[in-house]
Parts: sequence; C-alpha cells; structure tokens
Amino acid sequence: MLVLGLDCASPDLIFDQFKDELPTLSRLAREGTWGKLRSSIPCITVPAWASMMSSRDPGVLGVYGFRNRRDYSYDALITADSSSIRVPRLWDILSDAGKTSIVVGAPQTYPVRPINGQMISDFLTPNTDAPFTYPAILKREVLNLVPDYRFDVREFRTADKANLLDSIHALTRAQTTVVKHLITSKPWDFFMFMNIGLDRLHHGFWRFHDPAHRFHEPSSPYRHVIRDYYRQMDALAADLIARAGDDALVLIVSDHGVSRMDGGICLNEWLWQNGWLVFKTPPPEGRLTRFEDCQIDWEKTRAWGNGGYYGRVFLNVRGREHAGTIAPEHYEATRDHLAAALQAIPGSMGEPLETKVFKPEAIYQEVNNIPPDLLVYFGNLHWRAVGSVGHGRHFTFENDTGPDDANHAEDGMFILYDPHARAAGEQHGQQLMNIAPTLLDKFGLPIPREMQGRVIGA
Repeated sequence: MLVLGLDCASPDLIFDQFKDELPTLSRLAREGTWGKLRSSIPCITVPAWASMMSSRDPGVLGVYGFRNRRDYSYDALITADSSSIRVPRLWDILSDAGKTSIVVGAPQTYPVRPINGQMISDFLTPNTDAPFTYPAILKREVLNLVPDYRFDVREFRTADKANLLDSIHALTRAQTTVVKHLITSKPWDFFMFMNIGLDRLHHGFWRFHDPAHRFHEPSSPYRHVIRDYYRQMDALAADLIARAGDDALVLIVSDHGVSRMDGGICLNEWLWQNGWLVFKTPPPEGRLTRFEDCQIDWEKTRAWGNGGYYGRVFLNVRGREHAGTIAPEHYEATRDHLAAALQAIPGSMGEPLETKVFKPEAIYQEVNNIPPDLLVYFGNLHWRAVGSVGHGRHFTFENDTGPDDANHAEDGMFILYDPHARAAGEQHGQQLMNIAPTLLDKFGLPIPREMQGRVIGA
C-alpha cells in the first residue's frame, strides 16, 4: 500500500483544470475510486492529517491547531507535536498487526516514536541535529544520501519569490531523493510520504495562478509554477508506483484544499472596537502590535482571539479564567450573542461575508483539552483571521505575518487505486476520517470501534 500525501492539493485542479496534464493521477482516478474529501474542522494541516490517519475528530484528539492552550491562563500555549496525539494512527495499528511501515513527513510525527519499520519526522522538526528518524541509525543513512536534508520551507511568507521557489524545489529534491531510496531499499507493507511543498507553493504563488485573486498578475514569470509543480507531483507518483510494483494499492490524498485570500478580518481589532476586548493602554493606530505584546485589562475583557487561517475566539469566564468577567450562567447567551455578531462582520465594501461560526461541542464527538469557545471561518475561508491590532479598521489586505496568497478550502481530494478491484468511479460525501478504516479494510484488518469514519464504497 503506497500513500502519497499532497498537503493542500486541490480537487478542482487535479480533477478539472490540470486533469489533461496529469496522466498518472488521471489514470488512477479513471481506474479507481476518487472524489472530494471533506476536511476536519479546522481544515488545517494540524490536526487534519492526524484526524485522517486515526479516524478521530479534532475534539477527540484534543488538538485545534498548531498551538493550543495548555491551561486556562491567558498566555500558556503549546505546540501540537507527536506528543499531543494519544490515540493510535494507521501505522501504529499496522505495527501491532505485524505489518511493516515506512512513514516520511507525516505531520505530528516529531518527536519520532517507535514503529515496526522506518520513520522520518515532519515539518515540525527543528533541524537535522534533532533525532528525526526511527530507528536512530536511519538518520546517518539519510544524511549520507542528502547532507542538507530539509523538513520545510518555514519562511514561505516572503516577498522574495525567486528564493522561495528555489527553496521549495530544494525541499522537494531532498525529500524525494530519500523517499525513492527508501521505497526500494527497505521492506514495507505500508509506505507513506507526505509532501508539504505544495502547500507552501500555494501560499506563496496563488496570486499568479488565480485570475480571481485580488492581486492577480497575469503576466508574471511565476504564472505557471503551480501547474508545473502539480506536473512534478504526477511524475513523482508515476516513479513511486513503478518502484512499488504493479500489485501495490495506491492512495493519493490531501488534507484540505486551497482558496484565494481576499484579505484578513482583524479579529482582536474588531473585538476591541466593539467592547469585547479592553486594553490598559490602547495600541497606537497605524503601528501594528502583536496581541501578545499588548497590555490587556483582563478584568474588563470578555473575549479575545487568535489569528490564523481560521479564527479562534475565547471567552473570559468567571471561575475558569483567573480574571474571568462572564458569569457561568451567562456563558451560553454571551457565546450566542458573540457568534451572531461575528457572522455579521462585513467585508471591505460593507458586503456580507459567508462567515461560519462553530461551537466545539456541536461538531465533535468529544471535546478534550482546551478548545476555543468559537471557531470561525471568515468569508467562506476567503478571509483569514488577523490577530494583531493597530490596523485602524476591522479588515486588512496585508497579512500581518508576511505575504500570503491563499487560505485553505474545506474540500481536499483522494484517489484510491486497487489493482485487484473494479473501478468504482467518483464517490460523493467522503470525509477524511474515512481514509484510515478504508485502508485497514484493504489490509483485511479489523477496524477499531473507536474510529469515527466508514469504509469508502461500503
């Protein structure tokens, strides 16, 4: 079983716009099962891949983004690395069943844990000085093959597009060199490589690709880099399939899709302007200030937020937060009032936005650890949440963490090709938690009752 994960891969590009230029993926779809794959909420890399590989939703996992509240204090945040995932993922279950796995780059695998097989950790790995392989001796083999092995392009929000493109290609060369070596030099039953380069490319270059983007540049020399990278991934899929052999089951899958970025909703600025957030000393207008650097009057504040591709909003509840202002008996009414107000925030021209607001307990089977009180998709994910203040208005066209052309879309994609099964064609209504039980079913292994997904096509 060969899995090629393409972070942020778009079903619209693969199944429609670039279809004729992706012969391998198009053949796999034609001869297999394919379709859109609804992501987790939130539809971001962490926790989407962990949700896919464990068939548990983010609430069960207790992971709501890259950074999560450690406790109910105001500033204690933790990074959601592998230690945050306390349920078995697919390779853990396969290990227990005696199957051998090779896993490269799957999110939330750093720090590495033992598996029956080989593992190279993900983009959260700080550098090659860290213990990034299991077994440990594999690290020497990787660095002998690629001395400058890379895990990510961390500075992808940059105006220096030439250097960014070079870095993405260097990342891709390094990782695919190692992947091609491992797939033919080590024994395996399950092989998974997750490519983060496509996501970084979308965020850095989407304006050059999408005519609907606010800052589209149709004559840019970068207008075809996204198309060319999809072609490169198609060629990689062909190469890996050839190395895996004709009998391999193949899955091409993404955790979420991509959408243009129209701008940002200044979440904390709006909360401040509307009386939910109070500063001891208001930040100066026209000078952007990180929320973490502001002096908050917590004894007068009712709500605050975190920025990102979606908004996370927290209420200041008496008896929960140490300077809480909202009485517990008023919590639900206050939350409903704030949710309605967030949904009504207009766009830059006063137009209504298709904003969605979620309550954790309404969308998750369980709610573990400390979730946001509200999760917000501004403008149907064409607008991100901006956490800084000092913008002077509730929206901005410039991202406060650096240039970023794209947000995520709720639908990713999947193509499942089984050489021993009939083509089942397009499948509608699939969700990423269906992937793990489907692959276990293909292995002929029992599906743990705790898994929330179902077998695709069953």
